[in-house]
Amino acid sequence: MMKKIALLLLLICSLLAFAGPGAVQAAGGPVVQSSSVVMNFPGSITFNISAGSDVNIVDIRLHYLVNRLEHARVVSEVLLAFTPSPKVTAQWVWDMRKTGGLPPGSSVDYWWTVADAGGKTLETAPATLQVKDNRYNWRALTRGKVTLFWYKGDDSFAGELMTSVQDALARLAGNTGAEIAKPVSFYIYATSADLQGSMIFPQDWTGGVAFTRYGIIAIGIGTSRGEIEWGKGTVAHELSHLVINQLTFNPYNSLPTWLDEGLAMVSEGALDAQFTSALSQAKSQKRLISVRSLASPFSAYAGESVLAYAESYEVVKYLIDAYGQKKMFELLSTFEQGSGYDEALNKVYGFDMDGLNARWRASFEGAAVK
Repeated sequence: MMKKIALLLLLICSLLAFAGPGAVQAAGGPVVQSSSVVMNFPGSITFNISAGSDVNIVDIRLHYLVNRLEHARVVSEVLLAFTPSPKVTAQWVWDMRKTGGLPPGSSVDYWWTVADAGGKTLETAPATLQVKDNRYNWRALTRGKVTLFWYKGDDSFAGELMTSVQDALARLAGNTGAEIAKPVSFYIYATSADLQGSMIFPQDWTGGVAFTRYGIIAIGIGTSRGEIEWGKGTVAHELSHLVINQLTFNPYNSLPTWLDEGLAMVSEGALDAQFTSALSQAKSQKRLISVRSLASPFSAYAGESVLAYAESYEVVKYLIDAYGQKKMFELLSTFEQGSGYDEALNKVYGFDMDGLNARWRASFEGAAVK
């Protein structure tokens, strides 16, 4: 008989351990009677809780942690407003229009603390909320550390994009030595409009975005041949940003824009005509942008921006062709340590950004470097 009682108690304890936030209770103190989350993607997440005690509930707090690359564990805390009572129902709405949205495929860990007037406190076990864009019926294809989600197009459409992902990873590794460190998810929307519908206050021109800290890339790619070809380049470009960020993520400094964008452009392959034309014209008119200027964010003007991307491609390709993969990997590893732009270049190559600018120009002008 004692064995049966012991087994029954063990079973009850096991059930309580896995029941989630809504079923945890402190003996003789507050009890969480129910807990739920309602997502209105991408605009808001509503957290609901009902709790009770033999005396007034006086304090309810929601704690949540967004799962992403961080330099420190950041837990947010929300104090819910309600009228103290032995039985309380409360709610908090996380308005993404005020804080910025979360990408599809991301996740949030959350838990509650509840206190009563008798000084007793309950803390629930953490639960995980998966952020989903349920507007579409997603299908999934996984290869290695990459998963591709899509909802329009057949298996060959997804397979072709996945092949371009693997090719881009191979090119990036060949050029820089950088390899994918953590799982990456692609969300392939059927149109740019569908993609923009998953974002808070998107720009009208947004066609693809890398959420580098989340390991997630979202792109609008249609099923026509022209859109697929465009999509392959965009997949390679955004993937480069994400993988390089995994390698160089640090709390002190980011990459110079010419290096980050240049690596992404090289990962795409050969330059398109609009870039080669802009570069050729700028060279002939002697109005190239300096490498030092390219370290800052690029111009919002289309013409200047196209030239900046084209130059960044050539500068990075010059470094890879002239000094090799190992040096590029060493440069990225130096940036991972939080090094400054000139300091990193001097340490690896023996020249700063001005020196790089002079050597790169000499490579096509035929002039000697002073």
